Amino acid sequence: MILEHIDSPKDLKTLSVAELETLAAEIRELIMQVVAQNGGHFAPNLGTVELTIALHTAFETPRDRLIWDIGHQAYPHKILTGRRERFPTLRQYHGISGFLKRDESEYDAFGGGHSSTSIAAALGMATARDLMGEDYKVIAVIGDGGMTGGLAYEALNSAGDMKKDLIVVLNDNNMSISPTVGAMSKHFNKIATNPTYNMIRKGTQELMERFSPNAMSLARRLGSLLGEGTLFEELGFRYLGPLDGHDLEALIEVFQGVCLLNEPVLVHVVTCKGKGYEPAVKDSQKLYSLSPGFDLTTATYPVQKPRPPRYTDVFSETLIKLGHQDPNIVAITAAMPDGTGLKRFSEVFPDRFFDVGLAEQCAVTFAAGLAAEGLKPFAAIYSTFLQRSYDQIVHDVCLQKLPVRFALDRAGLVGADGPTHHGVFDYAFLRHIPNMVIMAPRDEAELCHMLKTASEYDGGAISVRYPRGRGVGVPLPAEPECLPIGKAELFREGEDVVVFAIGNRVHPAMEAASILESEGISAAVVNARFVKPLDEELILSLAKRVGRVVTVEDGVLVGGFGNAVVELIQDRGLGHISISRRGIPDEFAEHGESEQLYRLFGMDAAGIADACRGLCSAQASA
Repeated sequence: MILEHIDSPKDLKTLSVAELETLAAEIRELIMQVVAQNGGHFAPNLGTVELTIALHTAFETPRDRLIWDIGHQAYPHKILTGRRERFPTLRQYHGISGFLKRDESEYDAFGGGHSSTSIAAALGMATARDLMGEDYKVIAVIGDGGMTGGLAYEALNSAGDMKKDLIVVLNDNNMSISPTVGAMSKHFNKIATNPTYNMIRKGTQELMERFSPNAMSLARRLGSLLGEGTLFEELGFRYLGPLDGHDLEALIEVFQGVCLLNEPVLVHVVTCKGKGYEPAVKDSQKLYSLSPGFDLTTATYPVQKPRPPRYTDVFSETLIKLGHQDPNIVAITAAMPDGTGLKRFSEVFPDRFFDVGLAEQCAVTFAAGLAAEGLKPFAAIYSTFLQRSYDQIVHDVCLQKLPVRFALDRAGLVGADGPTHHGVFDYAFLRHIPNMVIMAPRDEAELCHMLKTASEYDGGAISVRYPRGRGVGVPLPAEPECLPIGKAELFREGEDVVVFAIGNRVHPAMEAASILESEGISAAVVNARFVKPLDEELILSLAKRVGRVVTVEDGVLVGGFGNAVVELIQDRGLGHISISRRGIPDEFAEHGESEQLYRLFGMDAAGIADACRGLCSAQASA
């Protein structure tokens, strides 16, 4: 196998095109085997193999800075840059990350987990290079999905104006996670499907095969002939393309030619997601990402016993039920109709569903506009991606006290996707904003009630956050009911210690109480339900009576739920109360199985029980 002898990109430069094509097939096979076993991003990585080989062959990485947008397409890059032997540890605890990490490899020039950042980062690096008098190349690879984010255009605008020596590679496969939406997607699709373009491209391919002229010149002439690069030319970029993203010889020639230029250049390549694995080509949306245990032969997962529904599906079905009852309910997503469960809503209510692309800022302010006119918008956004719209939440929603409903999927520790995707900051960055209500359900049944509560609440913004994965298996209510705002639920009485738990940590807290009971420790458990407003009456009365308090949350401790409880107790002059908080400490949680991470941070039943024992033993020794 050729791949066994590839330890760095330098090893590519001695290989023939035929050998590189064989290498591409071997890389695809390795990706398929590892991702089927471990889980991870599948179809997008199969689509970027030739592109990755061509980039590392033509450029001198890591001296030349290669920046990948998001990282969903960078598994071939990892394999070619000294991580081939460790690739089977992908997304496992203490294994290699599924995303780009600067501290994992010198070839990862810039970390990437959220979209549309690559061009701005590349512009910064190119500017630093010039200020420091150096002469390396800077290349940003961005997908057409990433080009729906506003940050990409802000960076293109600045780069064209600054006239920096910068290369942008647009990897166009007409997909982000779901099919790419918006005017730019239509523009790219027009280029790739233009009959004139396809006729000319066939001719240029024949010319290259017969005479091997300069491929970059042909690519330049093709784009100019069709006038399809006008947008980028007007922004100050030289446009080359569109090129076949799986034609290694042409790609290498073009990239080698681009090395000789000293101006902003955009190279437009068209790739096929899932290439090399027909089921992924036919349905790249379904096979965009795999869970562990995928059978490559049958393209299915093993048959499993009936399990509780996923929180995402409960959200989807409940919102549809509420939508039938209330015609003012509308739904917004930022390029994630499948991931957020809104695809079903879009099929039932096509006129009341809106996908704004990978543009969370736009999604939030768009929702604010809908709310201002009397509609009831639900903005369904992953917790980690809501971070990108912080100013819009403050300025456009909460300051104006507009009733936007935020449905935050993938909240808390999400497992193998790691620190770029853990949704652990939303409690903290939403809690300090006025006119914001924050809820988290203990299970899938309570999620239904909280969605009903959000639909009826018009006092300002309200958020409900729920975890990735499946519920705990409780029956769903026939009809969701509104919960009283700011009221917690005493789940279990106790005299020695009280545990205030929120969201998916309530059931582990109940397990901890059962463990402690067998040891003679009586633990009360409260399902807080609300991070803001807190149920002050219940919290203070239990804290005074018991004197020992444990808080537990699936989020960061700094500024989070536990912090809110401590502030309340301290502000009311109860400084004598003993308190222990469990959550994510002041660090970025790594990737690994969620339950493994919960154990690590003492947020599982055993860890909560330990916190309770610690308070009780300290009190006894005092």
